[in-house]
Amino acid sequence: MTQPHVYIDKQSPAVYRAFGQAATAVTDAAQAAELSRTLVELINVRVSQINGCAFCLDLHTRRAIAAGETSNRLATLPAWRDTELFDDVERAALRLAEVVTTLPDHDTQEREYEHARSVLTDDQVAAVIWVSITINAYNRVSILSRHPVRQ
Repeated sequence: MTQPHVYIDKQSPAVYRAFGQAATAVTDAAQAAELSRTLVELINVRVSQINGCAFCLDLHTRRAIAAGETSNRLATLPAWRDTELFDDVERAALRLAEVVTTLPDHDTQEREYEHARSVLTDDQVAAVIWVSITINAYNRVSILSRHPVRQ
């Protein structure tokens, strides 16, 4: 029998609150860079899919739908490259979010980063990277704490 996992957000609430403040600043930066709420949630969902974070997938899928995202696009998000459902900005942001999450080989990183820079503004590149870093961190908090997904 395994020991239950420590909910690190509850165990260290001051750290988690500080992390929440940083996440709020990231959200503000994304808004200032004119990234739509649906795009931010697409990034959150895609990164959570890659990391296998059930809690964050549940949360951010619901938030994406509330922001106006369609079930069709959410359903095809794992295969976004194979559809015409995403525009150039969304595709560039998803590519960059995947690079931040998977940290592929140097040449792949450079190619994807260069592509993102050709489509996104500098503020948008920075915001996409920060959104990706933030959801990656939240994924790790939830995965390692084993936050449950509730009905």
